Amino acid sequence: MIMLEMSGKNPFYGRGLRFSCIRCSACCRYESGFVFLTENDVSTLTAALNMKYKEFTKAYCRWVPSANGNDQLSLREKTNKDCIFWKEGCTVYQARPLQCQSYPFWKYILESDLSWKQAALECPGINKGDLHSRESIEKWLTLRKKEPVIERVEKNEVVRG
Repeated sequence: MIMLEMSGKNPFYGRGLRFSCIRCSACCRYESGFVFLTENDVSTLTAALNMKYKEFTKAYCRWVPSANGNDQLSLREKTNKDCIFWKEGCTVYQARPLQCQSYPFWKYILESDLSWKQAALECPGINKGDLHSRESIEKWLTLRKKEPVIERVEKNEVVRG
């Protein structure tokens, strides 16, 4: 099997990919993971929840060490591994973070046809529903690049995009 590079002339998703979120919550529950936040995410969520920045981050966020040595801002999880905003569904769906909005059009999932098929084993919305064009998919990738995750270099120093 030949794997095509995502940035190549003909990525495997060149003719588009089918996906529709069926709000099954498979990506929001039961498994530990990180929902990393951008400045726009925090702004949108604080507005939706009518909270101040510090109040929101204290109540709903945590710092997670990253490979570059900085900490990155992520949503907390409940003790059962559910997203902090999951309660019989996403309670902030209209204001959900970019990471959630752009799923499954994430760089590592789009690396190859095989990685897409592996993601489909976890997500019942993959390969069903709306056809997303190559251009649409690449817009998500570009947006994720343009909106960096909030980082802190030292304990009290926050780096904002």
